[in-house]
Amino acid sequence: MLPWTVLGLALSLRLARSGAERGPPASAPQGDLLFLLDSSASVSHYEFSRVREFLGRLAALLPLGPGALRASLVHVGSWPHTEFPFGQHSSGSAIQDAIHAAAQRMGDTNTGLALAYAKEQLFAKAAGARPGVPKVLVWVTDGGSSDPVGPPMQELKDLGVTVFVVSTGRGNLLELSAAASAPAEKHLHFVDVDDLHIITQTLRGSILDAMWPHQLRASEVTSSGFRLAWPPLLTADSGYYLLELAPSAEPGTARRQQLPGNATGWAWAGLDPDTDYDVALVPESNVRLLRPQHLRVRTLPEETGPERIVISHARPRSLRVSWAPALGPNAALGYHVQVGPLRGGAAQLVEVPAGRNSTTLQGLAPGTAYLVTVTAAFRSGRERALSAKACTPDGERSRAPRPQSPGAGGREP
Repeated sequence: MLPWTVLGLALSLRLARSGAERGPPASAPQGDLLFLLDSSASVSHYEFSRVREFLGRLAALLPLGPGALRASLVHVGSWPHTEFPFGQHSSGSAIQDAIHAAAQRMGDTNTGLALAYAKEQLFAKAAGARPGVPKVLVWVTDGGSSDPVGPPMQELKDLGVTVFVVSTGRGNLLELSAAASAPAEKHLHFVDVDDLHIITQTLRGSILDAMWPHQLRASEVTSSGFRLAWPPLLTADSGYYLLELAPSAEPGTARRQQLPGNATGWAWAGLDPDTDYDVALVPESNVRLLRPQHLRVRTLPEETGPERIVISHARPRSLRVSWAPALGPNAALGYHVQVGPLRGGAAQLVEVPAGRNSTTLQGLAPGTAYLVTVTAAFRSGRERALSAKACTPDGERSRAPRPQSPGAGGREP
């Protein structure tokens, strides 16, 4: 009786171990998750250790594995550095160990450079990235960057990457809101470094929603397009999708796109601003009957740049620039005013926050023609500019010395 008991116990342990080694179930979402970690000298060693602990806890809650989510960690510093690429670790526990072993890189906070590098990693097979799966970026920052973040971040979002931003209590709200995917209230978290555990469960749920949408949904809505995502209803062998798009006011002018059965997303571009569009996703399959999914999306109003630049209060070394601001629900986040001599030379750049529509340019040269450019920066990462010529008047010329009269202390020769 004892041998059978021992054999049964051994068989049970073997089955339990094989089940544990199988990893996430087949129904787990698939996707590539990149952690972008501020590892520069602007972050204290204590803050870095707390953030590292937070990422480890987050990884423990996610279905990580070969048949589910893959994770990679990239450091922000003077130069981007990959701690581990996608596919290097085949289990959640190995990823947690790798996160906890990560060392701070120090250096400058070149986040824009790291984002450009992250874009390559998210779509490079050599880095273990997989084609056709959802992509998510989680950027943990102290809020500052030594180089521009907007353009490279917008490139990522245009490619369909869902961006979550976790700021440890500092940083410009408008800039970080523009960096995160829309809506910002779901994708941007401001939290003290000692309270990061508060958002762990919420962020986990948001990441899984982005990796595995439960129904047809739209994201990255702009004035000229939006991106669609849906759950994997078919396979490449079981059917295809028919995607239809039409303005709500003109249903007869529909655009159609046929997609393979393994597709889970599509981006519409070239649309009219401030317009309602009806979207229909029709799964066509001979295996099973699936209902079409419908959605209505409204594009944003057109992004209008500054108008009617006015030059006033011209002085030999300064002048005032005013403009009609970009207003409405798609108003500018701020303005960049650049001035430089028409005949060449160093240019200066002045940042003007949203809500203001004028600034005084100082330190100019007398009697010089300048080109003044006012650029409006929008939440989408795009910019619109308007330029005007301006000229500073000549300064006071040096006067010739007046001859002294005999009664002024001199003697007539």
